[in-house]
Amino acid sequence: MPATSETLTAERILEATEEVLRRHGPAKATVVDVARALGVSHGSVYRHFRTKAALREAVTKRWLDRTTDVLAGIVASDGDPEARLRDWLAALFAAKRRKAGDDPELFATYSVLAGEAAETVVSEHIADLTGQLTQIVRAGADEDVFATEDPATAARALFQATGRFHDPGYAKEWERPGAERDFEALVDLLVRGLRAPR
Repeated sequence: MPATSETLTAERILEATEEVLRRHGPAKATVVDVARALGVSHGSVYRHFRTKAALREAVTKRWLDRTTDVLAGIVASDGDPEARLRDWLAALFAAKRRKAGDDPELFATYSVLAGEAAETVVSEHIADLTGQLTQIVRAGADEDVFATEDPATAARALFQATGRFHDPGYAKEWERPGAERDFEALVDLLVRGLRAPR
């Protein structure tokens, strides 16, 4: 539906941009393509996003935020910190696998865009994720479930140690036989290392 018949919003532009990227890929997708898909001039798009780079960063952030939002629900839930930690790591792995497996073309596109936005959007995303992990680890330390005096450092270590299961550079390995078993073995090892002595 052309944007001339309904209000052009940043969200509508991002939805159209995602579709244009899916069709054309990051190398060929242009702001003019996005505007055409919306039935507006490219100037209308630029009123919301000042540059093509800003539009690409915004669509990348939107994509990454979907994962962050799902994981935030686990952080906010009540219950055993160890179970929440396991659930959070499993949900992160599952979300990344789903993105790579359900729409490989779009995943490849976003991998390119994330590489372009590594200093900004991706860094913020990683900070959000490690912040969530820090909350879980801190809750575990407060309840004497985890033995750590520095939850933020422990959270960063957990995130880095599990990188093979959420870093897009490893996406091809996520569907190979044994990937789930390897993930579970690593999480078991990390959780045992974090547990407070009983």
